Amino acid sequence: MLWDGVFYAAGQVYGITVRERSDLIGYHPEARVFEVFDADSEPLGLFLGDFFTRPSKRGGAWMNELISQSRLLDQKPVVVNNLNIPKPPEGEVALLTRDNVRTLFHEFGHALHGLFSDVCYPFFSGTEVPRDSVEFPSQVNEMWMSRPEILANYARHFETGEPMPAELVEHMAATERFGEGFRTVEYLAAALLDWAWHRIPATDVQSGVFDPDGSDAEVFEEVALQRAGIAIAAIPPRYRTGYFAHIFSGGYEASYYSYIWSEVLDADTAQWFIDGAAPIREKGRLFRRELLSRGGSVDPLEAFEAFRGRAPEIEAILIRRGLTV
Repeated sequence: MLWDGVFYAAGQVYGITVRERSDLIGYHPEARVFEVFDADSEPLGLFLGDFFTRPSKRGGAWMNELISQSRLLDQKPVVVNNLNIPKPPEGEVALLTRDNVRTLFHEFGHALHGLFSDVCYPFFSGTEVPRDSVEFPSQVNEMWMSRPEILANYARHFETGEPMPAELVEHMAATERFGEGFRTVEYLAAALLDWAWHRIPATDVQSGVFDPDGSDAEVFEEVALQRAGIAIAAIPPRYRTGYFAHIFSGGYEASYYSYIWSEVLDADTAQWFIDGAAPIREKGRLFRRELLSRGGSVDPLEAFEAFRGRAPEIEAILIRRGLTV
């Protein structure tokens, strides 16, 4: 899966190659070290993969830049992906769920963002971008897990080698679209509620006109949802005010919208990759040059328009979610 799926896809799109460096020691015996090379065989940086769960490891999946790329400091990047895939017994293969596969592609998208960075100052390197665009490159990389030319290379029965049946792929795609209307509305309700809370004038709180700790909170939420036209009894917000940790203590103040905004950019970009006659490698080169390599050194929308040729549009995400006729 790692070699025939994730690394293979990156090679097809960007021309990179990966070589495992068993002579280099990671921070843990289970952390594997890989050297990544550009299409011209020049070293790009190091990638560490720490894929399996263990008692001393926190849950979830994430990417970190251990060393940020910088022309100023003459530094090549060193990035790590952490996942929590159940470790198989000694001598057996690790069998991944579809979610595991998606997470592997997603986190390697973050890794590519760090590895392809080509900026002067480390402050702008790799994933050092505004919060509402940091998930964009990683979500784009998820598209390759289900592309026929990539899927055929890795999605095979671990014992017989038989390829995954085409009808199964279609059924899985249809399953993912089930309930998207509900999920989209509950998410948007929470995002609009977030904006409403963070648009309260500070003077109203300071003067006592509005008391966020009192009974005003529930009334405020109800009014905010009604004004936004999304007060639907059957579909409450994903998070109500009383337990909306993202926006009050999780760093997503006024930016809970960023999840779906990243998907707008991602879906539009995925459509661009498969439309037209230009080779995938040429589009990968353009996407890397205009966006992935720039980190936070340019405005994300300017970077998007530089390769897409226009501002982002929502049609692609509506099609993906099955919300168009």
